[in-house]
Amino acid sequence: MKITQEFLNKWSVKKIGVIGPGIVGMPMAALLANARIKIGSDKPAEVVVIQRNSRFSGWKVDAINSGQSTIGGIEPGLDSIVSQLVNQKLLRASHNYSELKDADIILVSVQTDKKGFAPDYGPLFESLTNLAEILKEKPEDKVPLIIFESTLAPSSMLTLIKEHFKKYNLTDGENILLGNSPNRVMPGRLVERVTTSDKLVAGINPVTPKLIHKLYSNIVTHGKLFQTNSITAEIVKTLENAYRDVRIAFSSEIVRYCDENDIDFYKVRDEVNRKLGQADYASQNYNSVPSGGILVPTIGVGGHCLPKDGILLWWRKIEAEADTSLSIILNARKINDESPSETIKLAERKFGSLFNKKIALLGAAYRFNSEDTRNSPTLVLAELLLKKDCTVIIHDPFVKQDDQNIIKYDFQNIFTRDFDKAIESAEYVFVCTAHNFYFEQKEKILHSNRLKSIVDACNIFSKETYNSLNNLYTGIGRGSKFPDNELIDFVYNSFRNVETGVANELMDLINFFNENYCENEFNKINFDEVQTLAASCNTGCMIANPDDVQNLPAYKGFYSSLAGLALSRKTVSI
Repeated sequence: MKITQEFLNKWSVKKIGVIGPGIVGMPMAALLANARIKIGSDKPAEVVVIQRNSRFSGWKVDAINSGQSTIGGIEPGLDSIVSQLVNQKLLRASHNYSELKDADIILVSVQTDKKGFAPDYGPLFESLTNLAEILKEKPEDKVPLIIFESTLAPSSMLTLIKEHFKKYNLTDGENILLGNSPNRVMPGRLVERVTTSDKLVAGINPVTPKLIHKLYSNIVTHGKLFQTNSITAEIVKTLENAYRDVRIAFSSEIVRYCDENDIDFYKVRDEVNRKLGQADYASQNYNSVPSGGILVPTIGVGGHCLPKDGILLWWRKIEAEADTSLSIILNARKINDESPSETIKLAERKFGSLFNKKIALLGAAYRFNSEDTRNSPTLVLAELLLKKDCTVIIHDPFVKQDDQNIIKYDFQNIFTRDFDKAIESAEYVFVCTAHNFYFEQKEKILHSNRLKSIVDACNIFSKETYNSLNNLYTGIGRGSKFPDNELIDFVYNSFRNVETGVANELMDLINFFNENYCENEFNKINFDEVQTLAASCNTGCMIANPDDVQNLPAYKGFYSSLAGLALSRKTVSI
């Protein structure tokens, strides 16, 4: 079937499928059902969630069908929406992919990962194979719109995914439409983020973004929808997280210097962000999402996206055996991976050796007020402390005992949801995750029986709180000395180096993709468009213009290694 204007005019949506009810699929399914979408139909489209019957996730089908959200932690609004929609028979779940045979729209929200320096698409392509087998039996006149909410490495849609469906005689632009709209959700604010965040809507065929725009305008009610091509959307999504990873790494370089010299990092952060015109409230509010140029370094970078997306952005060039030694994005990963061990160094500078001590780690989730343990640096920190023969106990009020990452690390015997048990015999308490729960329990922490010291590794305690602790306290970035103007200028100028270096690196990547993967004008990538779309990210992704980097700032013999990489990389012209 040829996709014409007549097809657009007659487009009808009666059934929406969502594959994967995780932190993306669950809120998207709930909000699409809640919007009671009527496109070419008098009745609201029903939404069917598909979840494979796996060991860790098979339970989600029964949970949804009983009116429960599959997402733990604090998720305002989501539980009540799911309960209401299931009762109204607008939302349901199934293990059976045959439910998608007659679907007009199918969202793919399956987790993607990395394996070494390449994407790990095993679970994704298992789902796509199941989907393609079923779509071979679809009604002949139906052209399902398949929207990938999953994060994809740039070029994946144009190559791997398009070719996978072609093996089943499903051709983009003829009997299916392939699109992507990479998510910008955040645990703890899922409903808010879907409805208020700007969002990219993209496809290989120019018609596809128009259809996704028409659909998503029903749920993105306070954000803007930007239409683009698939490879641009893939680049922007992975860039947003890669650049955030870089900014955390740069902030970590600065905080480590500050901690070694007893300088208040947060004074540095706020003053530099003010000079950058990127001030935020995250220095003072532990539950505020940092969005400035200088971010808030903690015990490490966790979550599903930041640890992998820079590698996904670089994947095709790595595959082509390009030199990666000067990549700011890839070297930032190494800096952030060192954060758990740097946290131990900070504690031992203040309190002496932690060998054989009894330690409580508060917060197994990587993010405050969530249950998400993916790539949690707390679990890495626990491993390092166990190697020091420490007695370690991990607590989290939201994480389940059978959490797959707790099991992966074999931490079932040292994990508890019993707060009193966690702190009753602890000599040292590391507050790793800024859950509201720990702030509310701060008096109980301070007055626990055997407490010798507290390490604030997530910026949860105010200056007034920790001043009362005297020598019991240390925290990442919590030095006592005010920074001088020379240090402020050094950090500002170093950051300008880094942001320009990232722009140069991005321009080089865009040129590579245009030369090797973009076969028509619609699918070409434009640097200015990437820059504009990245700036629509609500956690701050202000990409600078490519330019020469002329010098390497230094302060009392100290310089940023990332700023040094920016100086080494040659400028790539637009």
